[in-house]
Amino acid sequence: MLALHTRISALCTAAFVAVSTGAAYASEYSGAGLTGGAGSASTVVGGNLIRPTVITIVKKVLSYMALAAVVVIVIAGIILVFSGGNDENKERAKRIVFFAIAGLIVILLAQGLVEILASIPTTN
Repeated sequence: MLALHTRISALCTAAFVAVSTGAAYASEYSGAGLTGGAGSASTVVGGNLIRPTVITIVKKVLSYMALAAVVVIVIAGIILVFSGGNDENKERAKRIVFFAIAGLIVILLAQGLVEILASIPTTN
């Protein structure tokens, strides 16, 4: 009896899915299209406020990345202090400092590039 109930339930579910997907395929979009949608989206998100928002987010992310690079340099210094004369740990700390400084240079260059791009006026 339970097996029959399970089969009937599965059959009803399959029939419902078949009918509902057919109805979804039969519907037609009659909206304003891509241009109209983009125009209405600008009123929802604030028009030209997207650019300053993105610039602010990128600046914050780069600032946190610079902070992380400084923290890594401090950690490498701690590793160097506690190396106890072990040459392997000294070299490891030096590599960490080298790559952290290289990353910090890249981050600072990226911040400069963002500042340059942010100063370019929009054409709207």
